Amino acid sequence: MKDNYCVIMSGGIGSRFWPFSRENNPKQFLDFFGTGRSLLQQTFDRFNQIIPTENIYISTNETYADLVKKQLPEIKDNQILLEPTRRNTAPCIAYASYHIQSINPNANIVVTPADHLILQEQHFLKNIQTGLNFVCRFPSLVTLGVKPSRPETGYGYIQTEEGGKDNIQKVKAFTEKPNLELAKVFFESGDFFWNSGIFLWNVKTILEAFNSYLPDIHTRFHKGVNKYNTPEEKAFIEEEYPMCQNISIDYGIMEKADNTYMLVADFGWSDLGTWGSLYDLAEKDQQQNATLKCKSFFIESANNLVTLADGKLAVVQGLNDCIVVESDNVLLICKKSEEQRIKQFVADVNMKYGGEYL
Repeated sequence: MKDNYCVIMSGGIGSRFWPFSRENNPKQFLDFFGTGRSLLQQTFDRFNQIIPTENIYISTNETYADLVKKQLPEIKDNQILLEPTRRNTAPCIAYASYHIQSINPNANIVVTPADHLILQEQHFLKNIQTGLNFVCRFPSLVTLGVKPSRPETGYGYIQTEEGGKDNIQKVKAFTEKPNLELAKVFFESGDFFWNSGIFLWNVKTILEAFNSYLPDIHTRFHKGVNKYNTPEEKAFIEEEYPMCQNISIDYGIMEKADNTYMLVADFGWSDLGTWGSLYDLAEKDQQQNATLKCKSFFIESANNLVTLADGKLAVVQGLNDCIVVESDNVLLICKKSEEQRIKQFVADVNMKYGGEYL
């Protein structure tokens, strides 16, 4: 257990959840379901059941350092790895891997986003333990795959080879976010899994993969090999991190490596990436309307998601298949089928009105 570590990636803006998620308080720091714990706190609580507190690291943007400290007072400052700028998941993981290697060169690491919902936690933790045991014994890069419940275009897909042990199969191919027609083919075939974006590996294995497939990123972080976990680390990262290529770990390594495996997982998973994913999970009335945090009264309306501030009442008449969200100084009303455009709405609002509403 002392060799097992967790890196929680918590630096995103969460613009697809605008206006609930804002630049100064993005979705990972919010309590969507009124549980009293944010998505970040729930993720920490989950992994803390099998990984010691001192072995859990939060990777986040410098902007959110105080938010992390406020929400997770049990972790120390040196467990918060601050990114001076956003460069996607590959540089984030390279930095965390070098930092952890400086502390424990035998570390087995699970890397997870901060914004996933896990409905069956004990099943999930059993899967994670299986994966950690596997990467400890074999030099492999493992991702958790989830059986699709619908033809979803917002997720990446994984196809595996036959065979394997401990529900761990060799990856045959990755496909990033297919169009709807291809997603339907994947779903109906039964041979494809959603890529959950949760990864496991030994620190030696992932750093060797960076050296092979992303040598520029590897070289930048390797230059500071004697600076990690020292007072020099912050200045080194602030100089080198912004120079890194902006690339995901999926594109940069997982799709290229020949030692990638998928652990077949079944634990009630949801990537809370969109209002639609939240709608799918929410309780609904007889007309399939869902209400979060506020109160609602629907007339001749169906299939809507409504979220207002606590204590407010929404009276909705003649509206179907829409998202209605009010937060602070913004009210958003859009079709559920058009929610992928929300990121563009945010950009357009910024162009017209500036950052006041972001």
